[in-house]
Amino acid sequence: MTVRAGREFLALPGPTTIPDEVLRAMHRPALDIYSKPMVDLTEGLLRDLSSLFATEGKSYIYIANGHGAWEAVLSNVLSRRDKVLVLESGSFAIGWGNAARAMGAEVEVLKGDWTRAVRASDVEALLRADKSHTIKAILVTQVDTASGVVNDVEKIGKAIRAAGHPALYIVDAVASLGCMPFEMDKWGIDVAMSGSQKGLMTPPGLGFVAVSERARAVHQSANMRTPYWDWTERDGIEHYRRYAGTPPVHLLFALRQAIDMLLDEGLEKVFRRHQLLAEAVRRAVAVWSKEHVLNFNISEASERSNVVTTVLMGNGYDPTKLHHYCNNKCGLVLGVGISNLQGRAFRIAHMGHVNAPTILGTLGVVEIGLKALQIPHGQGGVDAAITHLGDSVRP
Repeated sequence: MTVRAGREFLALPGPTTIPDEVLRAMHRPALDIYSKPMVDLTEGLLRDLSSLFATEGKSYIYIANGHGAWEAVLSNVLSRRDKVLVLESGSFAIGWGNAARAMGAEVEVLKGDWTRAVRASDVEALLRADKSHTIKAILVTQVDTASGVVNDVEKIGKAIRAAGHPALYIVDAVASLGCMPFEMDKWGIDVAMSGSQKGLMTPPGLGFVAVSERARAVHQSANMRTPYWDWTERDGIEHYRRYAGTPPVHLLFALRQAIDMLLDEGLEKVFRRHQLLAEAVRRAVAVWSKEHVLNFNISEASERSNVVTTVLMGNGYDPTKLHHYCNNKCGLVLGVGISNLQGRAFRIAHMGHVNAPTILGTLGVVEIGLKALQIPHGQGGVDAAITHLGDSVRP
């Protein structure tokens, strides 16, 4: 017997649930790609993406996932044998660094332990020691969805400036853009990138890059540039060059609708919604952890992200069984533990098109699974989440 009839709900950190309004926006004929409506669509999206990144700089849209946007960033600002510093706090900055290495860069990793955020003081000390300025770029994620950490990218930016180091500061905002504050210009970020499939509530397939003037100056002499990713090529007069060919018209329709929804809600309200729902999840996990089988992967409460919570499962219990139960019996898809946390954790996403019913339903199904599988856990996790929301969301 199951209770999974109806729509399956995705509680994994990408792709996230796509709103019905976004799905409907794609259900229309393609535009003439040379027409004024197509040009207007592109120009409006590029303006709004720069606004989401909070930059006066130019943004670019790529037909690519986040890994493609990584490569777009690297190829536009690096030359072969340039040294890149990767700030480890989970799987994804390391993956970005691996891409840089494969493309011909030298990579140094500031090691992290996957249970804490990057320490800005460690970044400053390392950069001060690089007196010959061999490091040309610094890579970090604002949120790593493997570990569940949020890095203080504002504080890291201040540390880079305090060290007086000229390296480009480059941030992955795939999991954070549209969910939490991101201030590219204010925080001294030179290049930022993101993707469509998380907080921006659009199907996978679009990558975004925002560029400062300082990065654009470095771009002029970068020798990793290739035609598809090249910013200079995409700045050409002809509209089709914005996409290096045919635009992804229907994904652009979807993105337009999704951004309109964010702007209609108001970004500050969007960020507050994510914070409230994330804290509801954390209240539940804190209660479940009282039996010492479940626990937060991120040890410091202030470093737990507002978009995904990674939950460790110990004492020989298998999180894969919980994942399968929630999906097969109840129609809920949790995120699995990945990379170093494979087979040791599950992940609850709370990003994008989420609200109180979806989050409380997710937590309720997890509690059902814990009970059905006889995994020891503190009682009343969902009650704790409800209490938090009832106290926080007033009439």
